[in-house]
Amino acid sequence: MADNNPNSEFKEYLIAELGKSVDSIDLFKDEIIVHAAAEKIHDILYFLRSDEKCRFEQLQAVTAADYPEDEKRFEVVYLLLSLKFNRRVIVKIRTDEATPVPTVTGIYNSANWFEREVWDMFGVKFFGHPDLRRILTDYGFEGHPLRKDFPLTGFYQVRYDEEEKAVVYEPVNLVQEFRNFDFSSPWDGAKYIIPNELKGDEKAGSAPPAPPAKLAT
Repeated sequence: MADNNPNSEFKEYLIAELGKSVDSIDLFKDEIIVHAAAEKIHDILYFLRSDEKCRFEQLQAVTAADYPEDEKRFEVVYLLLSLKFNRRVIVKIRTDEATPVPTVTGIYNSANWFEREVWDMFGVKFFGHPDLRRILTDYGFEGHPLRKDFPLTGFYQVRYDEEEKAVVYEPVNLVQEFRNFDFSSPWDGAKYIIPNELKGDEKAGSAPPAPPAKLAT
């Protein structure tokens, strides 16, 4: 049975050209997915951008996924677009917490902020990046929020202190780690019992209150 996927021929072209530079090239529906070693990412993206049959001149995003159970827990994902051929390709590499991957800012200018975001959210390091610092969280932020082992409450909370007349950072201190949203239990875990008449008709099962008496004129 003939393969009618329009990207099948292009997939075979990439396999022939990239050869041993990649681990595998898969075709999932209409998406071409390239799996490669992290140290090859610069050469692969340079080829995909400059080759006359590729011309992937737009880097639309760099993102990541976290698989804490794996030795190389982070999968870094590059989304490329060729306007000339109206075609997309996804490139994926893997790395661990300690091993940086090459920056591709020399190939795509847009990689600057994308790589900063991946560093900020996941802690993936990019060596050779001209300005690798946080971009979404505040200065001095601890941890990387999109890691699977990052606590839901974070480590610190920020509030405005009336006495100091300044924004202060302090460790998160919640009376309840999680709240059961039944719309009647208070957040601070008060000891008193909320009377039924204050919970609302749907909680108390009581009839709606009578309308106020008409004022005498």
